Amino acid sequence: MLHYQGWQSDKKSHSLIFAILSLVILFAACNGHHEKQDVETIKNVIGEMKSEQYVMDAQSIRKYIVELCRQYASSRYKFMAQYYENNGALLWTDRYGLRPQADSLIARLHQIDEYGFSPQAFQIDEIEADAQRVRNLDFDRSHPAGKICASLEYRLSKAYLRLVTGQRYGFVNPHKAYVFQTAKADTTGTMRGKMTLLYDLPVEHPSAEFYQQAFNEVLANRVGEEMDRNEPTDPLYKELKRRLHDAKEPDRRRILVNMERCRWRKAHEISLSGRRVVVNIPAFELYAYQEDQCLSMRIGCGTRETRTPLLSSEITYFQVNPEWGIPQSIINKDVARHAGDSSYFAKHRYHIIERATGKHIDARFVTRQMLTNGICRVAQEGGPGNAMGRIVFRFKNNYSVYLHDTSSPGFFANAVRMVSHGCVRIQKPFQFAQYLLEDADEWTLERIRISMGIRPETQRGRDYIRKHPLLEEKTYRLVSAMRLPHPVPIYIVYYTIYPDAEGLLQYYPDVYAYDDAIWNEIKTIS
Repeated sequence: MLHYQGWQSDKKSHSLIFAILSLVILFAACNGHHEKQDVETIKNVIGEMKSEQYVMDAQSIRKYIVELCRQYASSRYKFMAQYYENNGALLWTDRYGLRPQADSLIARLHQIDEYGFSPQAFQIDEIEADAQRVRNLDFDRSHPAGKICASLEYRLSKAYLRLVTGQRYGFVNPHKAYVFQTAKADTTGTMRGKMTLLYDLPVEHPSAEFYQQAFNEVLANRVGEEMDRNEPTDPLYKELKRRLHDAKEPDRRRILVNMERCRWRKAHEISLSGRRVVVNIPAFELYAYQEDQCLSMRIGCGTRETRTPLLSSEITYFQVNPEWGIPQSIINKDVARHAGDSSYFAKHRYHIIERATGKHIDARFVTRQMLTNGICRVAQEGGPGNAMGRIVFRFKNNYSVYLHDTSSPGFFANAVRMVSHGCVRIQKPFQFAQYLLEDADEWTLERIRISMGIRPETQRGRDYIRKHPLLEEKTYRLVSAMRLPHPVPIYIVYYTIYPDAEGLLQYYPDVYAYDDAIWNEIKTIS
């Protein structure tokens, strides 16, 4: 037993010691001729336990922890400092030594390799050494009880919060991983760097309430339950964790970074039921799920310089034969140098519109400066040859990206399909529209076919084509836009290990080098 000042009053501590002494003396008195020797021995032991190396001052322990936490800026350390500074209850030790909560956490920490983490990152050897001293009352002037218990309280609290926080919110901020830096020369020729964030999902951060709840669970002796509650539960994470046990490099590293991606999505999990669309960039595939069926198709995504952002949204409508409003970045890079060349604009069916008035301007009278300074915008007429193809699928996002058809489908034969300025080009646009419309009637589908320039499949459709031959018009426009009967969730994700259309886990190349970025952050604990 430890002499614990500040846990309860000194009188209670003294009373307990003398109560134990009385019982021991009584036992020794009933034990025959050794009673005097035994009583003297017990007196000496308890007297020694009252000496300085066995005294534990709860206030000194709190002060020690606060001083250590003040050295760090993270919210985790700030909460710990505030908790102990406000006389928060000690979590892991009491006057009898280790509390059961400490044993529970230490047991979990000894299994830390199941998550792919390094024991050294959580100071398990140091924690175990301190815990053994407390269990064995192995204190001396160099290792007094107060110092050992303060170190143990600090390290256990730090390891516990680091683990539950990391499992719930991730050990790495995705904003550190999903950024792209470009360099561009300014007017003086100096290269200037630009950071572009490509993660269009809200990033959650632990709050003081989260930390307090975690500590409350410790006080209630529910350490294991709290750790389990914060760990991801989706099937992908569980399978990755299972494979981690026997994984060798480089597969082990790839498993760990994809487990981290699962943690980021704990609050925004991909639905496992109902209709939903998943675009996995490294796989260059789109999966449209409905009950136990999956429509899959190849996709083209952004290049390494114009990367497709990661996001979650809902597809709400599509447009057939859409006009393409050319982004300013493409105008500056590819279009502006052709200012004044009317044949170029006619060939590509580009129209130049003055932003202030909405009037169309003759390409012969447009200067490069008018195009680069934003006075005019450039749009491509919808229909055959349009860069977006014949149909585009819209959903809200902060990057103005969408899914669309393409007028140059030959790239779908390539293994690596990084071809766009950020949007996603899909291989089977009509089938995808049919999937989104659920139970659309045949004439609705036929009107979409005809408007997309696809051969009609019904007699009614063939009769319409025969009765309405194209003359001046270059395309049929039976459908211009259509709102979906129900919004369909869409997830654009980046997993280098992910199930294919048959549900089999596949390994994909790290085309944007995001695995490396995540690994550089997480390797310190792995």
